[in-house]
Amino acid sequence: MGKLFGGTLGFMFGGPLGMIAGISFGHMFDKAGSLGQGSTSTYYASQDQSQMMFFVGAFSMIARIASIDGSVTANERKKVQEFIRTDLRLGPREEEAAWKVFDTALTGEGTFEQFASQFYQNFALAPNILQLMVDIFYRVAAADGMVTSSEEALIRRAALIFRLPDSFVDALSRRYGGHASAGERSYAILGLSKDATNEEVKRAYRKMSIEFHPDTLAAKGMGDEFLTHATAKFREIQGAYDSIKQERGIR
Repeated sequence: MGKLFGGTLGFMFGGPLGMIAGISFGHMFDKAGSLGQGSTSTYYASQDQSQMMFFVGAFSMIARIASIDGSVTANERKKVQEFIRTDLRLGPREEEAAWKVFDTALTGEGTFEQFASQFYQNFALAPNILQLMVDIFYRVAAADGMVTSSEEALIRRAALIFRLPDSFVDALSRRYGGHASAGERSYAILGLSKDATNEEVKRAYRKMSIEFHPDTLAAKGMGDEFLTHATAKFREIQGAYDSIKQERGIR
């Protein structure tokens, strides 16, 4: 039954992410059945396809970023675990699924570029989803206080595939790379430089506060598991704008 369930998911998604989904959730289906517990498999069988794609794509790409130097160290797994528990605040069922996708992606077929391309095909009309994904990559990579050059290169490769502007990625790199002051970080969060005009600041805030509102992201296909992170991102945008307003005396 697990193979049948996994095969159905794999066919539904197609591509390398479909294979990851099929193996991951097919195994979980069999495990749940052997324990007489169908809650996990039933839960994921009922998820919206776009939400499933976001979940599988996110943790598959995170796995490849974590293993970019050849293997996943204990410290790197700790970074991912902190992201799962602290940033996403996933419950036991969702955490089990996240790790299953992560571990399957480490040894499964398909390259990071193929994962990113398939993810882009599904979310090309939702640039806010793509931007949030790159933000997540940087957040996980920087969890130990440093984004390595190899991690940076892979994240920028994803941003290129996602067709995101260099200015957006540069702003995130400055912010997570620890090379920006507190004031500069506020501008980086809004995707601006310090020489932006007041009108540009207001315009950027209005645009981002709409695009990164958790309800907007959920409507575009972001999974429920990532709403906590989306809410934190939304508050971060508000905090950055408040800081700049106070600094400039903007009313």
